[in-house]
Amino acid sequence: MANGEFLLKINSRYNLFTKAEKKVADYVLQDPKRVLFLSITDLAEACEVGDTSVFRFCKTMQLQGYQEFKMLLSLSISDEEDSSSITTMLSGKITQEDTIEDVAKKVLQTNINALNETYSLLNFEELSLTIDYMIGAGQIYFFGVGSSLLTAMDAVDKFVRITPKVHNYADAHLQAMAASILSPEDLAFIISYSGATKDTIQVAQQAKKAGARVVCITRFAKSPLTAYSDVVILCGTNEGPLQGGSTSARISQMLLIDLIYMEYFKRTYEKSSANKQKTSGAVLKKLY
Repeated sequence: MANGEFLLKINSRYNLFTKAEKKVADYVLQDPKRVLFLSITDLAEACEVGDTSVFRFCKTMQLQGYQEFKMLLSLSISDEEDSSSITTMLSGKITQEDTIEDVAKKVLQTNINALNETYSLLNFEELSLTIDYMIGAGQIYFFGVGSSLLTAMDAVDKFVRITPKVHNYADAHLQAMAASILSPEDLAFIISYSGATKDTIQVAQQAKKAGARVVCITRFAKSPLTAYSDVVILCGTNEGPLQGGSTSARISQMLLIDLIYMEYFKRTYEKSSANKQKTSGAVLKKLY
């Protein structure tokens, strides 16, 4: 099947859909571009159906799940708009005709927009509660997979300089095991742009089952991950299905990590300052 035929395939299979699935199909066909930036929960809410109806719609389309659906939808839209430009398909803004100076300006503006949108989404009460949880926690585990794992690792790299209670595992199996033995005094800090990654959801489920508090950084206020979270912190920037791991998404996440780090440092200044001196001194001889 050519990429541009995907929307036609939805039309051709329309009679196979249930009543709820037809609502999803109608919404997708009416505004496919908007769907690209909706979580499965957002789409379900817009169609006034359950998440499972959206998932069944994907299965009726003979797809593995929602992410594959969005990827094929994105390719289909890109083919219709400009089948000759892969760059346009990837970004929707940069074109093959742009000079390197044009590209630099557009990339800069994209990242600035991501930071501004993230700032506009800040809920200071939720952020303050997050710091309270972190200060009171016995242990803090930062979880994430894919590019969000890199953000989780960066977070640990920052916080380990001022507190010994931060941890991270790169392996998804180890993450699930670590989450399963957390205590009610511990905190699971989960980072996921989509909020719908299976490994991440499993970690959140295990952490809640163990009685730990869960804080998440995600793009979507309503997603499978937020259902298991005590605190939800939203990051800005819209990342299409073909832009997984985009720099703008990570920059928006890192803005939040920096903000949380600085507030944690401020509230625990005496202890954090002393630890910062110790950790800095520990690596001093390693520098020329």
